[in-house]
This record gives sequence, structure tokens and C-alpha cells, in this order.
Amino acid sequence: MSKRDLYEVLGVEKGASAEDIKKAYRKLAMKYHPDRNPDDKAAEEKFKEVQGAYEVLSDDQKRAAYDRFGHAGVDPSMGGGGFGGGGAGGPSFSDIFGDVFGDIFGGGGGGGRGRGGPQRGADLRYTLEIDLEDAVKGTKVQIKVPKLESCGTCDGTGAKKGTTPATCGTCNGHGQVRMQQGFFTLQQTCPACRGSGKQIKDPCPDCRGQGRVQKTKTLSVNIPAGVDNGDRIRLAGEGEAGPMGGPAGDLYVQVSVREHEFFSRDGNDLYCEVPISFVDAALGGELEVPTMDGRVKLKIPAETQTGKLFRVRGKGVPNVRGGGQGDMLCRVVIETPVNLSGKQKDLLRAFQDSLEGKDNSPRRESWFDSVKKFFNDL
Repeated sequence: MSKRDLYEVLGVEKGASAEDIKKAYRKLAMKYHPDRNPDDKAAEEKFKEVQGAYEVLSDDQKRAAYDRFGHAGVDPSMGGGGFGGGGAGGPSFSDIFGDVFGDIFGGGGGGGRGRGGPQRGADLRYTLEIDLEDAVKGTKVQIKVPKLESCGTCDGTGAKKGTTPATCGTCNGHGQVRMQQGFFTLQQTCPACRGSGKQIKDPCPDCRGQGRVQKTKTLSVNIPAGVDNGDRIRLAGEGEAGPMGGPAGDLYVQVSVREHEFFSRDGNDLYCEVPISFVDAALGGELEVPTMDGRVKLKIPAETQTGKLFRVRGKGVPNVRGGGQGDMLCRVVIETPVNLSGKQKDLLRAFQDSLEGKDNSPRRESWFDSVKKFFNDL
């Protein structure tokens, strides 16, 4: 019986990429997996066919031979190299199985590739609260970070000083062992050394064989001018030490800026509200307003309306990546006087009477005209 085209078996085009071939294989292997299809001989044969097709098409040399000579280029019975379990140095079934189903069974890859040896430590995150002034100007702060550090007594090996860890006799230092379960050969983390490939017969008394100890380290963090909420500062190598003397991870300091009494921030601009009397708004005047660099004078023109924004250039937040500084925008809010005396109330009424029939409130009159037109249209 003639064999099916291998590209057809996986359902991909002849020019498919290696990633597309792998994705197709994963999908079909999961579909026809014998654990999902118990006592189904047809599914078992499909699974074998899919596995065989992937073994050829995932290998550049075998794929090239297949593309040129067809099945004759890879089948030993037809004079080729073949894709049997151990022929022609090709990957065994467990190699491919471990690659695809490693996440299910705890494997770290196929082909007896061990996971032993030093591993990188975990990254850490530290949330740092700072004032807006420090975010604008930049600062240097000291933080205390609890973390796992390499044991100084054993230099992170976990073995007592003067001794060294021995190669694991169960996995021969690979960190993984193979287990036969019926039709399948499964690759799992070595239970004896837990994947390290080493066994410690005489552990270090300080770290108890772990190679790491819990400590609190004081670090100096430079906060650049212009940082904002959510910005992260990376301190390379200041995370947790890796097991078995592995390299340390990184520490990410995440910035959180506290709310300010006067200012709010939008990008590189600062905003503040400035209360003024209605007399200053009507007649104009000069006010002192705060900035991050001290006070500046703000000229209020006559007939200023509430909500008007005044821009003070260059008094905002510097760009954290360089390239200029934002502005400060002052929003004036006209404040209504309170706790008036009888005489003051009489003066205000007289002032109000003096405005009757005059065009002193154009916005108010325009608003009432719009309201009248609205109701007339109804």
C-alpha cells in the first residue's frame, strides 16, 4: 500500500515553516493521543503516522531528502535513511513526545536533555512610594529588600565547606529520568535530585543544603527626574540568587507617586487651581503662585472669567528620557465672598442695581437668550 504524502498527513503546505509544522503536529497529536482514545486502534495508527511525519519534516536534512526523493529518501526499506525509532541517528519517539507533552508530564524537553546545572534566580518587584517633588526633581533613596541570597559559607553549592556535590546516581547528572508507561516513554524530573543533577551528601550547616539564605539587603536606588506612576527601574542582579550557585534575577522597582496638595500631573505638565476674588478678576491684578522651583508672579488681566488657564512655561516636569520640560498651567477660580456684614451686602445690592440694563455680563445674557430660544423652539 502506498504511503500518504507527509505534508498531507500534517495538513500543511509543502512550503510551510517549521513553526507551522510544529503547530499542526501538536494539534493532531493531541487529537489522536491514545490516552484520549483508549482501545481505538485507528487513532493509535493515526498517532503513529502523525509522529512519523513530524519526525521527518521537523528535521532539515530529512525534510530536504524527502522533498527531493520522496519516501525513498527517508525509508530504510526503500534505500533511504528512514525515520524509525533509532535509525540514522534521528530523534526517538520520546524526544518528540517530550517536546510536545512536556508541560503535561513535567518534562523539560526531549532527547535526554537534562535540566541539571545552575538556574537563574527569580525576579523581584518592589513598590516605592515617592512625593511629587522627588518625581519632578529626581532623588536617591535607600530601600530594604528581603530576598534569597547565595550562601557565603558554601558559595551557593549547598555542600559543606571543603566538599562538593556529587553527580546524581539516579539520573547520572541529567536532572531527568525516563519512565515506561505502556505504549509511551515519559520523561520526568528526577525525584532524587529534583532536576539539579547533583546530590549533596554532606550539606552546608548554614543553608542546610539549599545554597541560599534569607537576608534583607539595603540598596540605593537612583530616581531620575521626570518619573511617573507605574514607571519601573531595573536593578540588574539584585533579585533572588539562583539555586545551585546560579545567577541572580533582577529587581524591578515600581514607582508610585503620592497625590500632592496643590499640583496634579498630566504627562509632563503640572496643573494647579488658584482662587482669586471677584474684585481681582474684574479689575485685574498680580498674584504669587507656587512652582516646584519657588514662587512666580502671575498677572491677572481685567475681566478674567473663572476657569481661565494661565500657562507658565518651563515650570512643569522634565522629560524622563530627556528633551525639554513641561509647563505649569494655573486655573483661576473666582471665589464668592462669605461671612458678609450688613453694610457689605448693601454695597453689593447697590452695585448689582448699578448694572441693570447694561452689557456687563455678556455670557450670562447670552445664556439666557439661548434658553429662551430653546423653549420657543419646543
